[in-house]
Amino acid sequence: MRRATKVSAAAVGLAVIAVTGTAVAAANRSDNDWPYAHHRAASYTLAAVGDIACEPDDTENAGTPTSLKCGSPTLGGMSAEFATAKQATDMRPDAVALMGDEQYQVGKLTDFEQSFEQAWGGLKMLERPSPGNHEYYPYTKKGDNESGQNGAGYFGYFNGHDQAGTPNPQGQAGDDTADKQGWYSYNLGNWHVISLNAECNSDAFNHDCSTTDNGLLGKETRWLSQDLAANTRQCTIAYWHQPTFSATTASSATVPASAPGAGGTEGAATDAWWKLLYQRHATLILNGHEHAYARLRPMDPAGQSDPAHGIPEFIVGSGGEAIDTLAGTPGNYDNPNVVTAQAGAFGVMKLILKSHSYSWDYKPVLPGPGFDSTALQYHDYGSGACK
Repeated sequence: MRRATKVSAAAVGLAVIAVTGTAVAAANRSDNDWPYAHHRAASYTLAAVGDIACEPDDTENAGTPTSLKCGSPTLGGMSAEFATAKQATDMRPDAVALMGDEQYQVGKLTDFEQSFEQAWGGLKMLERPSPGNHEYYPYTKKGDNESGQNGAGYFGYFNGHDQAGTPNPQGQAGDDTADKQGWYSYNLGNWHVISLNAECNSDAFNHDCSTTDNGLLGKETRWLSQDLAANTRQCTIAYWHQPTFSATTASSATVPASAPGAGGTEGAATDAWWKLLYQRHATLILNGHEHAYARLRPMDPAGQSDPAHGIPEFIVGSGGEAIDTLAGTPGNYDNPNVVTAQAGAFGVMKLILKSHSYSWDYKPVLPGPGFDSTALQYHDYGSGACK
């Protein structure tokens, strides 16, 4: 089936939690049944965002430059992450897709507890995360020097941990084992949703970004192929952190996906994922990493516009930590596949997933540093159909 996409303007195995017996009856009687009641609606709401929480300004982070911590005037700070968390909560989502860099700068467990948890903890049972570079890699920029966590704080927070702080090997962020680093899938009605880990240039992946050998990324890519082959749902979403095609740099505008862009080595490695998703007629790809919002037209794996069979890419890295700069200007973006974008405010995208179609709605909620309330006038919404 061909996708019909309708754009109106540019101005989530999870039916929440499976509960049985009297608990269901009690939940269904409640006037405040979200998110506990059994889902009977014809559509599902998926909130989607990445790049969220500033590094807490506490004694453990005394060595981190002030400009990189909560309270810095160049960051969104706690007010931004609370604003986006409230925006997501007001959507009353069935699931929350988190596209990496949930916690800056290196995603320590204590940082998750002191920052991300404070704003986004109320949605934790609905959160289906993917990790970003700030959960895996060291941070040695701008006068900082913090060791990489290789996902330890990320898995410890989302999957839970023992008394010593060791992460549980399984949980809502996927398996944390030697053979599987947190990739997983779930279903929302007629939608199959896939969360992937692109952090292949880390110690955990042995700095191996090949998708064809026996390293972790090769295993993940083979798992993705098998997961897509076994999927019986018509509609498919995949999300991970670094985008293959960029809105903030010119280098990945129209060149093949194997060329480096803002997503770096990781974004280039996901070329193989694009090919698999394209072959299986995936509906949407979501990314973070670039601290902006952007919607890219349907593309083939080479980054060429493909209205009939291509996959739209949404970048939603506006969760609260900071704001980047777009490459180009409206109507003249360096990447001609960028339909619309904004990098002046923080916000969360709302996806309504129906049986054979979807709609999106993105409206920012808080101006970024250096921007005023006019940044909140941006609004992008529209609809499309599954293939």
